Amino acid sequence: MAVNTSPESPLPVGEVSRLIGGWIDRLGAVWVEGQITQLSRRPGAGVVFLTLRDPSHDISVSVTCYRQVFDAVADVVGEGARVVVLAKPEWYAPRGQLSLRAAEIRPVGVGELLARLEQLKKSLAAEGLFAPERKTALPFLPQLIGLVCGRASAAERDVLENARHRWPAVRFEVRNVPVQGVHAVPQVVQAVKELDAMDEVDVIIVARGGGSVEDLLPFSDEQLVRAVAGCRTPVVSAIGHEPDTPLLDYVADLRASTPTDAAKKVVPDVGEELERVRMLRDRARRCAAAFVEREERGLAHALARPAIQDPHRMLDERADHVLSLLERGRRTLGHLLDRADSELTHTHARVVALSPAMTLRRGYAVLQRADGHVVRDPAEVTAGEALRARVADGELTVKVDG
Repeated sequence: MAVNTSPESPLPVGEVSRLIGGWIDRLGAVWVEGQITQLSRRPGAGVVFLTLRDPSHDISVSVTCYRQVFDAVADVVGEGARVVVLAKPEWYAPRGQLSLRAAEIRPVGVGELLARLEQLKKSLAAEGLFAPERKTALPFLPQLIGLVCGRASAAERDVLENARHRWPAVRFEVRNVPVQGVHAVPQVVQAVKELDAMDEVDVIIVARGGGSVEDLLPFSDEQLVRAVAGCRTPVVSAIGHEPDTPLLDYVADLRASTPTDAAKKVVPDVGEELERVRMLRDRARRCAAAFVEREERGLAHALARPAIQDPHRMLDERADHVLSLLERGRRTLGHLLDRADSELTHTHARVVALSPAMTLRRGYAVLQRADGHVVRDPAEVTAGEALRARVADGELTVKVDG
């Protein structure tokens, strides 16, 4: 229950400590999992002191137990071991210190750890953290590489030496951190986040030279996996040869089998690239030479054609042909005009010979009645009727007699 206090009526330290102890005493026993970081077994002492730490967070708690409780697992449990402890929280009022009184200690076996990792792997995969579409391609030639590894480790040496052998100008930003034990996860996570925040870092390598299943547990920690999944910089996992692949390999943008393999995959080989450039240059030179040679042959073939060697020959041949056609056309047109003129003359003569005027000039006359009708039969006229007689040079009036 809450305690009413004020600046005028504060509680003494002893009372506060007593109240806290009362609240903690009401808590029951709990099962707690952690990693042993400190172990004190003093000869002749009946109590063993432990420090239990959360491998994923910077949190520790003191644990005490009777010697007979620890002796039951002393052969399989030591510093660095993962254990499950059944303990009751206790409050030591004189010092204001919280600890756990262990009644039972159980080591966490490798099989159980692997089963938990498999369950965590399925859970993270269901979230899509291992999906291929989340992975980012590595740059062809990174200018600055972030490296997370153990201090003065073989992994650091392998990455640096192989990368600089392949491309001497490559630069590294190295973060030396613990790569196993209780301090590994938070420091590796912090190093990855620091490198990811640097705009000039093009790729991050997390390297370790292999180890046992227990040694590699930090690289399967959920906190580290989520930190790598959230990186905007491509991350390469290089944890060494192990049949049990850490979860970091699944979430990383690229998995390398060893630190040396990581250097080969991240940094191109300058000798190979120079050879590739030489081959491409030679190929381009051959293609260009073949193209020029092909065009030269085509040009020579074109220049060898008669039309190119004597360009006026075609015009001259066409000019003679045009003149021949022109002369032929003139002759044909002349013949047609002469024949048409002759036919016109003959037609005109026939027309003139058959015209009524020529008939009248030969002495004939045309008789017409007063209404203009031509008289063709004597029966058509009557005695005394006046008629017009049309002759070649005019007309005259005649009168029908009897």
